[in-house]
Amino acid sequence: MAIEDAKWYVIHTYSGYEAMVKDSLEKLIENNNLQDNIFEIQIPTEETLEEKANGKKKIVERKKFPCYVFLKMILTNDLWYLVTNTRGVTGFVGPQGRPLPLTAEEVARNGLEHPKNMEIDVVEGDSVQIVSGPLESFIGKVVSINTSAQKVLVNVEMFGRNTDVEVDFVQIKKVDVEG
Repeated sequence: MAIEDAKWYVIHTYSGYEAMVKDSLEKLIENNNLQDNIFEIQIPTEETLEEKANGKKKIVERKKFPCYVFLKMILTNDLWYLVTNTRGVTGFVGPQGRPLPLTAEEVARNGLEHPKNMEIDVVEGDSVQIVSGPLESFIGKVVSINTSAQKVLVNVEMFGRNTDVEVDFVQIKKVDVEG
């Protein structure tokens, strides 16, 4: 079996246990040589703009789905047993707790997989618009491009001053700025 056979599944955890469950599962994979069965573990997060009591705004990272961890794996009865008996896990998401894989549309909508080695037609100094995330519609200049991580550092004006923010390739589009 290969990674092409793997599907995304969702497990439910106790509140606040997501990171501990991820760490426990990573140790489980390592200790039991399960790298050929469990390929990826994600706790999807998103950046949100939050206003503090003193009126200052701050970007904070929040879990998109509190109490859920996403696994890309080839499911077997043994793996089901190992995962459901991991401390903090209450079970798989699906009818009567039976694992139900996510559809391709659900995987794409939740940003679980980004196209690998995506090409981008911007260079340092280009003007770009952020098209998704908390900074959607912000326009800024490309400071640097990290092709291996598929990320771009963009300088945007926020709260009256210039700030560098890191965004994914899929979150920007090149714009022509007049002047």
